[in-house]
Amino acid sequence: MELLTHPFDAAGLLQKKRRIRRELLQKPGLIHKKVAIMSGSTIGEVKNMLELFLLANGIQPEFYEGGYALFYENLVFDDGSLAAFGPDVIYIHTSQRNLKLWPDPTDGETQAQEKLEAEFGRFEQAAKAALGFGCPVILNNFDLPLWRAMGNADASFAGGRVRFVRRLNEKLAALAQATPNLYLNDLCYLQAQHGMERFSDPTAWYAYKYAVSLECVPYLAQSVANIVKSLLGRNKKALALDLDNTLWGGVIGDDGPEGIVLGSESPAGMAYTEFQSYLKELSKLGVLLNVCSKNEEAVAKTGFDRPDSVLAPADFVSFKANWEPKHLNLAAMAAEINLLPESFVFVDDNPAEREIVRRELPAVTVPELTAPEGYIAAVDRAGYFEVTTLSADDRNRADMYKQNARRAQLEQSFGNYNDYLKSLEMRCEIGAFDAAHAERITQLVNKTNQFNLTTRRYTAAEIQALIGSPQAITLYGRLVDKFGDNGLVTALIGRVRGETLDIELWVMSCRTFKRRLEHAMFDQLVAAARAAGVKKIVGHYYPTAKNLLVKDFYATIGFVKTAGDEAGNAVFEFTDLAGYQPQCGVMEIEQV
Repeated sequence: MELLTHPFDAAGLLQKKRRIRRELLQKPGLIHKKVAIMSGSTIGEVKNMLELFLLANGIQPEFYEGGYALFYENLVFDDGSLAAFGPDVIYIHTSQRNLKLWPDPTDGETQAQEKLEAEFGRFEQAAKAALGFGCPVILNNFDLPLWRAMGNADASFAGGRVRFVRRLNEKLAALAQATPNLYLNDLCYLQAQHGMERFSDPTAWYAYKYAVSLECVPYLAQSVANIVKSLLGRNKKALALDLDNTLWGGVIGDDGPEGIVLGSESPAGMAYTEFQSYLKELSKLGVLLNVCSKNEEAVAKTGFDRPDSVLAPADFVSFKANWEPKHLNLAAMAAEINLLPESFVFVDDNPAEREIVRRELPAVTVPELTAPEGYIAAVDRAGYFEVTTLSADDRNRADMYKQNARRAQLEQSFGNYNDYLKSLEMRCEIGAFDAAHAERITQLVNKTNQFNLTTRRYTAAEIQALIGSPQAITLYGRLVDKFGDNGLVTALIGRVRGETLDIELWVMSCRTFKRRLEHAMFDQLVAAARAAGVKKIVGHYYPTAKNLLVKDFYATIGFVKTAGDEAGNAVFEFTDLAGYQPQCGVMEIEQV
């Protein structure tokens, strides 16, 4: 929807918000989440804009609004209403307007430090009270004050307000890094991005008690929504990149590698080089880079031979440079990598190509590009790849997908699939949830959509609570083969109720589909269930647009369907635990 595309027309959004909301509510597959907004200032339009951006990301929010400027009281001294609401996310909307213990310009280090610790303690207490509700908490850091009594010295003197805010922000950053489930919304960066007077408009504060101007509220709401959608696994995962006039200036087939525009010799060359550097940074965070270009492949790759090219062919998971229509190449790329088209962002300087991909593959996101110096902003400002956690698996994701490509090539050389699986020399580590793996398990649970039988999501606190629980059987699985370590790629949660085990979650990364890892997991689940005195295992399937591939999964491993409805929801039961024989047989399993 154009009005929700950066840069925003705030007036248009405010005027048409009801119509936009109605249209977005028609989107299929919306997930319902309860969002509590705790107020440090007026939050009316903040809530309205946040709703639009969450809906645009497939999340239908139900809101709880704290009392005006009562964020601390509502959290620390909850009267029961917030607990009764049961939030899935808490957003604490505060700003420098909520600071009380400002230093005096004449304060020395000791006095300023005492005020800093007291003020930080108040916000830390509010954040920790919010975390007590067992859900992710988003906390603003602080925008800079609008005036400086000491001028530039405000940034260095002990009693300077600018220095005070910067030190406070550093302490909040350290708190967020050390505290699971606490995430910072960078209000200070937003203020710098849009300009102090535009963002922190005094008129909006004096007249309406808005800490952020109405013109900039959409940017604030988008920033918060980006964190929420990242936590719920709604990030994009891959880029499909054009080459000519996108990663470099000019046409490689006509100009040759020596004639394309790149490097530090011209303004355009510097812009293309910086864009490549930005993409390289994204790849280090686990974003998959791919080429989708109309070109001869061998010729196209020569563009990366230049010493001033930041990117190299090895940085790309899939490299499709040919003369096929780009939407067909992109669809083939998605199938090859085993990702849904909606996981991709297509970046191309040609407006005709962008329009064709939008029309033929509407699930693919296609940002508008202008001049090369604006390419980074076109991708970065949208927040497609918002980071809330960064695991070792994230850092190694591109290598994992490249290893999958080599596995696919090997598979083609075998006539028997079982022989192919055995040739992979797979080793699987399976264990109960533990503290060492809790962060990765939480991330996997909240990002997996295709092999996800019940579509449930869990907070970090909920995963932690399952560790060692006698009422639950939990399993995670890590898969290694001769091509490399796939990482922790599957997780299962079962609740023990008497002699019945109810599987309330089973997820597996698409990287390991059809590798019999699911059978290895079930072998271990049956063994654990028998040891717990379980006589019946119950599994559920709740259909979405993304998980249709596991519709009949339970039937393939010996379950019997016992209930279902027209919507596709189904219940399956497995009762032959005593006579069960392991089904995997193609990998070595290590129990930990």
